[in-house]
This record gives sequence, C-alpha cells and structure tokens, in this order.
Amino acid sequence: MEYCIILTTCPSNEEAHTLAAKLINEKLAACVQLSPITSYYTWKGGIHTDPEIRLLIKTRTKLYESVEQFIKQHHSYEVPQIVQLPIMGGSDEYLDWIDENTPE
Repeated sequence: MEYCIILTTCPSNEEAHTLAAKLINEKLAACVQLSPITSYYTWKGGIHTDPEIRLLIKTRTKLYESVEQFIKQHHSYEVPQIVQLPIMGGSDEYLDWIDENTPE
C-alpha cells in the first residue's frame, strides 16, 4: 500500500473544520490535523501576509485525485494549496489504521 499526506490551507477555523469533517465522512482520509499558521505569499502582483489553518490530510496515495477534486469543490480560495507528500515509511500499526479507515 502507498500512503501520502496532502497539504492544504483554509482562511478560517470554520472552513478548516468543515472541510476536515467532510473528508473523514467521505472516507477520503483517515486523519486530518489542523494547525494555525501565518502565510507570506505573492498573489496577483502583491505580497500578502495572512493567518491560515493548515490541514495535514493522511490518506492512501490512490485517493489523491479524489481528494484534490473534493478540495477544489469545497474550498473558498480561487487557487487552494493542494500538495501531495509521499509517506516513505511508518509503523505497520499506523499504516494499517489508514487502510482500515479509507476504502480500497
């Protein structure tokens, strides 16, 4: 089995919690962790600084495309961050738990 972490950010706690719950309810992720961050970025010719909530979405690699489409459909940003990071290893028990909580 191959696993990954998908990163995205949301502009508010409310949106982050809603998106996380929907990802879990749809069985697209086994776990979603939320963390407050400050982002510095360039957008439409200007430099911006904003508080955001980072979502670390833990799932199977084969679900990446479904998660990407789900985020695009449910996200308020015009261009949300959607980045996939491979999980190169992990405890057998934890990876088995991801298997149990995401569909084949």
